[in-house]
Amino acid sequence: MVEIRVNVSELKMEGDEVVKELTDFLREKIDAEIETTTDEIIIRTEENKISKKYLRVLLRKYLHKVELKDYFRVISNKENSLMIKERKISEVEE
Repeated sequence: MVEIRVNVSELKMEGDEVVKELTDFLREKIDAEIETTTDEIIIRTEENKISKKYLRVLLRKYLHKVELKDYFRVISNKENSLMIKERKISEVEE
């Protein structure tokens, strides 16, 4: 069984409801066991059932759907880990 972890600690600043909606969105899209911990969403699936690349695409689709794509990005963290990280937005001085 493969386990992929998604670190959502920075996304939690938007509220716990956003993380709950993300979990529900992933349950709709993929056939896998999904568990939520304090700062992570853990996805357990059979071998080669879901790729890390496809999961990254789904996370980006969700961020676009809830209009947070301009503020957050999905990056690879470790071997079987992804992270939703806040974008550094440079402020334009006038």
